[in-house]
Amino acid sequence: MNAMPGAAGSPTGSNGAAGASAAGGPGPSAPAADGIAELGAEFERSRSSYGADALIACDRLVRIYAADGIEVQALQGLDLLIAEGELTAVVGASGSGKSTLMNILAGLDAPTAGSVRVAGHDLAAMTTADRVAYRRSTVGFVWQQTARNLLPYLTAQQNVMMPMRFSGTPRRQRGRRARELLDVLGIGYCADRRPEQLSGGEQQRAAIATALANGPRVLLADEPTGELDSATARDVFGALQAANASVGVTVLVVTHDPAVSGQVRRTIAIRDGRTAMETLRHEAADEEGNATQHAVEYAVLDRAGRLQLPREMVEPLGMRDRVRLEAEPDHIGVWPDDPPLTRPGGPGEPRPPGGSQPDGPQPHAGRPAAEGAA
Repeated sequence: MNAMPGAAGSPTGSNGAAGASAAGGPGPSAPAADGIAELGAEFERSRSSYGADALIACDRLVRIYAADGIEVQALQGLDLLIAEGELTAVVGASGSGKSTLMNILAGLDAPTAGSVRVAGHDLAAMTTADRVAYRRSTVGFVWQQTARNLLPYLTAQQNVMMPMRFSGTPRRQRGRRARELLDVLGIGYCADRRPEQLSGGEQQRAAIATALANGPRVLLADEPTGELDSATARDVFGALQAANASVGVTVLVVTHDPAVSGQVRRTIAIRDGRTAMETLRHEAADEEGNATQHAVEYAVLDRAGRLQLPREMVEPLGMRDRVRLEAEPDHIGVWPDDPPLTRPGGPGEPRPPGGSQPDGPQPHAGRPAAEGAA
């Protein structure tokens, strides 16, 4: 290694570094330190700006459980943004991480890494007391099991009044708000009935009213229709829609029921601890002017640039381990990692450069597995 001149022209060693510092000039580690500091500042700016306008913002969320020396990654860098006022469904297979996500958003669990903000609250930095206050005022929760939502010895109205009692709401105001919520959800006639005197659907609607008692910004519902028949499930989902429209609360519901997920504007699919797909729905009119629902499915590109391609697309093409990417002006082509494909016109004739395809039908193995906007 060649010697570098110090502040006084002496070879750089420990004395040379000290001399540079004593002379007031930066030592040899200053540029590296400045670069690290700048990277740290850039990272903090990225964190603070991501989801700044969202009510719920999950940034590279990780949750790892350890039991008997075995670690299970329930969430693996999940990104999620929910705007205020949305009614959104979350779907996914058992073990995909959706219930873990709901528990973190409810303040019942803490992330291992990453950040999560709900209505301005940094859930990763909360103390135990902070979590109690957060669950009391900011978020409401409805469980699948009705027995976990209502106290059996209280009437429906008394159940709705109970959270307000803990938050210090005056008694007269508690009674008035409880009756209003039960009326909005269509079960005002159940005010004086205990849970055992209510049907399953009435119990869940009373649970929704109880979760809304303290005016939360977010309502989380974990499989609220999972134990109900289809007709009753429609009534319960109608109550969630009423809460979203009339009360103005943001609703996030985990469900396996396609009848529920098909009625929301946005459905988020979680797979292997990450958001994988989103389906957005909007109303459209056909040629005769009749209203129809149009749905578009999207793959989710997370902040690290990761993309989960649907199995039903990649498996028929034998895509695994790695794929080839080809950049086009308006899209990216994804191709199986195999020898150059040939055109159907004749053996040995190469596929056109750049991933473009000739006119006419192509062999199944020659189609791109996925092409999306760049």
